[in-house]
Order: sequence, then structure tokens, then C-alpha cells
Amino acid sequence: MSQTSQLNEISTLELAQALMERLSISPDDWHRLKSNRNSRASEQAAAAMVFLVKNEPQEAQARLQQAVGWLDKSISAPPCPTHGHQREEIKE
Repeated sequence: MSQTSQLNEISTLELAQALMERLSISPDDWHRLKSNRNSRASEQAAAAMVFLVKNEPQEAQARLQQAVGWLDKSISAPPCPTHGHQREEIKE
């Protein structure tokens, strides 16, 4: 069976979800990739695709705006909550 034939057996939503899973940053890679603009934009754009396929344009638009924000550098990664929490504990 050709690759195209195999892909035709998978729904558009399943394909979009598979892409989103592939591009999502795993917990193991979070610290390494949390500020990687291309990784973060890709993750958000893939999530937007899932919402578009599910006919949820407002959710898709929010994810696309996040993707653009990563690319145009108008947003950046917040500090890690666990690191900030540790600093507060040390101060006490």
C-alpha cells in the first residue's frame, strides 16, 4: 500500500492531531525548548490546525496569534513556576 493510500485511510482530524502530538514539546524537553521560537510557534500552529478542522475558528485564531507572537518576538516564555517557587522558599 502506498503512503498516499495509507494517509487516505486516516481522517483529517486524526492527521492534524498526529501533527500536533509530534510538534508538542514533551515535559522532558520543556526546559530546553521553552524559549525556542520555532518550536513554540510550530506547536501553536499545529494546535490551531486541530481547532480549524474541528470548526472552532476562535480557538484556532488564538493559537495562530500565539504562533505569530513567537515568530515576531512579541511574546516570550514565562519563568519556570517551579524555579520561582524555589526562590521564594529560599527567601523565607
